[in-house]
Amino acid sequence: MSTEDVNTDNAETLTTDVIVIGGGPVGENAAQYATEDSELEALIIEEELLGGECSYYACIPSKTMLRPIELAHATQHLDGLDGARIDADALMQRRDEWVSHYDDTGQIDWAQGAGLRVERGQAQLIGERRVLINEPQPVIVEARHAVVIATGSQPTVPSTFVDVAPWLSRDATGVREVPESLLIVGGGVVAVEAATWMAALGANVRMLVRGDGLLSGQEPFAGQHLAQALEKAGVIIDRETKMEACYRPSAKDTGLGRIHGGQVTVQTIGPDGESTVTADEILVATGRQPRLNDLGLESVGLTDEDITAGRLPEWLYAVGDASGDAPLTHWGKYQARVHGAQIRASATGEESESIPANVPVPQVVYSDPQVTSVGMTEAEARKDGHEVEVSQLPFNSSAGTSLLRDDAEGTAQIVVDARSGLLLGATFVGPEAAELIHPATVAIVGGLPVHVLRHAVPSFPAASELWLPLLEGLPRRLRLSLSE
Repeated sequence: MSTEDVNTDNAETLTTDVIVIGGGPVGENAAQYATEDSELEALIIEEELLGGECSYYACIPSKTMLRPIELAHATQHLDGLDGARIDADALMQRRDEWVSHYDDTGQIDWAQGAGLRVERGQAQLIGERRVLINEPQPVIVEARHAVVIATGSQPTVPSTFVDVAPWLSRDATGVREVPESLLIVGGGVVAVEAATWMAALGANVRMLVRGDGLLSGQEPFAGQHLAQALEKAGVIIDRETKMEACYRPSAKDTGLGRIHGGQVTVQTIGPDGESTVTADEILVATGRQPRLNDLGLESVGLTDEDITAGRLPEWLYAVGDASGDAPLTHWGKYQARVHGAQIRASATGEESESIPANVPVPQVVYSDPQVTSVGMTEAEARKDGHEVEVSQLPFNSSAGTSLLRDDAEGTAQIVVDARSGLLLGATFVGPEAAELIHPATVAIVGGLPVHVLRHAVPSFPAASELWLPLLEGLPRRLRLSLSE
């Protein structure tokens, strides 16, 4: 619906200090930080569930299923334990409890307790600092200070799959009916995490990957480890595969996580030529794009590209997935905290906080093994002009990581600037690797050279002890800050 189609003659008009369009964790953080310890008011507009994609359809439900699977696999790789059995029904019940059975009453109570007002409905910009809420009755809200776009992102579905009612990421996390066979199109984070839990739930999973490996953009060894683990779990991975056509009789959206019709047939072209593959269901996990459609950007002379490029008027902010930046909840919440504080400072006349020059984006893939990274890969660092030193070790190179599993396979790597000794990036692949990445994030943000970082003594035999041999694998002159 365009802004020209909306009749606002009988619309109620409200005024507030800050309008936040989108009530996910990013929008909630923006509203909270824009108003905390002040007399300022914020209004959140949400057309679906308050709490957003992360709380109901992404991070939370996926982790609730992946964690028990990870623990079950660990018991199968530790002498002294008789391996745990995965109970699919209990796993999905745990998921339902964590997503509050798709009821946002608790989120509403939190927002009200924090002094935030929530309005339901679809929001559109209709002018500078002016937003129209279309449903259920038209309401115009005017902001004294700022409008924040926190509308998140939506799946990108190639035209090949539009007419076959494929599963998207919400169906995968909200699975109700486990298909006997499942095709997954894609090789990124959503694809590999979904492959992990769907295989554990009993589906025969086949991945159709356009590239030559998984997790493009990560260190090559990360995708290699994951491919080996998934194939060991029975997942078939077709690499360098182009999807030519997809057919499905009686395609129908039967509800969240339920099989959407008859058998799916996909015609592909791969290294061995043309092929036809079939399955009971297909999950399309080919990326996401900022959710900016129907937002009324044209009413203030803006386009989607202006938003993602950061070409915004001083009263308008975009945070989280909607900004076009890294589509990660924790990164969006960081943006929201920073911009929310800036809005508050501008509105109250206080001085804005100083932001560190180098704030990297950490990421965790909750596969088995886990993949976690922050900063630059070795290739990115070299492309950026750095002379680098790399320290790489097997993940089980310390007692702490070896104790996690009897076969704690994986790789740990740090990338360091050879001149300054500053950490540029780190990647860990292994059991519970997510708990090892934060020291790297702190070192990069704080500008800690490795000769200082080596004095942060890890406990023995904790997994963090792995940092010690990693640092010791660097040249002595960097570890001790010696001149050439």
